Amino acid sequence: MTHEESSLRTKQALCDALKECMRHKPFSKITISELIKECNINRKTFYYHFEDIYGLLKWMLEQETFEVVKQFDLLVDYKDAFNFVVDYVSENSYFLNCIYDSVGRDELKRFLYQDFIGIVKKIISDYAHDLNVEITEDFEDFLCNFYTEAVAGMLINLFQHPEKIDKAKMYDYFSVILMNSLPAVLLSQK
Repeated sequence: MTHEESSLRTKQALCDALKECMRHKPFSKITISELIKECNINRKTFYYHFEDIYGLLKWMLEQETFEVVKQFDLLVDYKDAFNFVVDYVSENSYFLNCIYDSVGRDELKRFLYQDFIGIVKKIISDYAHDLNVEITEDFEDFLCNFYTEAVAGMLINLFQHPEKIDKAKMYDYFSVILMNSLPAVLLSQK
């Protein structure tokens, strides 16, 4: 086994341990000691891979969601990307709620903002390119913040109240907004 494979296995084991701990206690109460004991590794190994438990959490979310979504062609495959994210949020609502309860809405959004905004920026940039529209950096930043806030709020509502969300309807609404409002806004800048 290569060093890279071994490192990935260790990181994944830590992610699994973190998820399991979050089934039983708030995120803010989970310690590195618990995780390393569960994985049968030493503290040095944990710190070799992650700066702290937030680094582990961020890596886990990036690997399980953001890196996967970035592989989709978001203008062509946005339905698949959307369904992947919605399914992930629904299936993992227990640990997302645990994080939310421990750090709060603003901190969770701040924590994930760079990943969300990167994905939204790519969608906006791809649409602008396809529509042959040039937008100012200031307006692009505004649109990125606007749509990122909307997506983040929608996903938080989904994992907080999965029983109240009709995923098919949510997708239909998302499609209407994405396919109609964003191109219209961009074309208004011509």
